[in-house]
Amino acid sequence: MQVVTQTGITEFPLISRGKVRDIYELDPDTLLIVTTDRMSAFDVVMSRPIPYKGAVLNQITLFWMDMFKDLVDNHLISSNVEDFPEALKPHREELRGRSVMVKRAAPLPIECIVRGYITGSGWKDYQRTGQVCGYTLPQGLVESQKLEEPLFTPSTKAEAGEHDENIDMKQAGEKIGPEMLQQVQELSLSIYGQAREYAEKKGILIADTKFEFGTRNGRLMLIDEVLTPDSSRFWPADQYRPGQGQSSFDKQYLRDWLERSGWDKNPPPPDLPEEIIKETTNKYLLAYKLLTGKDLMQGGTYAA
Repeated sequence: MQVVTQTGITEFPLISRGKVRDIYELDPDTLLIVTTDRMSAFDVVMSRPIPYKGAVLNQITLFWMDMFKDLVDNHLISSNVEDFPEALKPHREELRGRSVMVKRAAPLPIECIVRGYITGSGWKDYQRTGQVCGYTLPQGLVESQKLEEPLFTPSTKAEAGEHDENIDMKQAGEKIGPEMLQQVQELSLSIYGQAREYAEKKGILIADTKFEFGTRNGRLMLIDEVLTPDSSRFWPADQYRPGQGQSSFDKQYLRDWLERSGWDKNPPPPDLPEEIIKETTNKYLLAYKLLTGKDLMQGGTYAA
């Protein structure tokens, strides 16, 4: 499997190059999404990639979308490069394992966040106000404590270079309508609850996550990435200790190094040491193996 930092497909128009994904228009109704090995932290793309990270994100998303396909539609058409247009044949090895052909959908203008543990910005808000995104929580909670009931906490969807902002349910309803809000809230909580239960049996605690939904011909569908180490906090269950920050399978390890480096979080980012790259790669690969039972480096992709 190749390490891919940036694609250079010229046979189809590039319509978006985000922090991680390159998106091409195959036709007016069909997109090609390529998940590269670019790594972003604090909204800045690092100067060096994390090998195979993009394949891990793509394969984990395929795994969850298949698990929840009877609960909610998704935008997938195929992840098999042999099904892609003939014009993409020269790029098949570059695309293998890290790309999907999808139905074009109109993304909802909110992020659907579910928090199952009190951590990150939620913990900071709780310390200051006793609340998380407008929800008043019991007194005496400690950092990383499991919440009695997961919280649905929507946010804005920021433009490139800007930050998402937490919003309350009233504001979210004004953006997408109260009926659609109720639907995505119920779906987000249901998917998270089932995934959390499954992952815990595999040795991973999903502390929180972010879902994206879109509509196509008036029908709601799950899009983008799902329950990956980039869109979620994954904690090793056997190392979980309430009352402190947690070890993780996600980019937190890299973030912690950046915090210690003295970087001011503005471009350009510092050059990542080889050991940080290697350890971050290993964390992503292990998360995939624990969840799916497959070894990506031994050709164990969930889908072709």
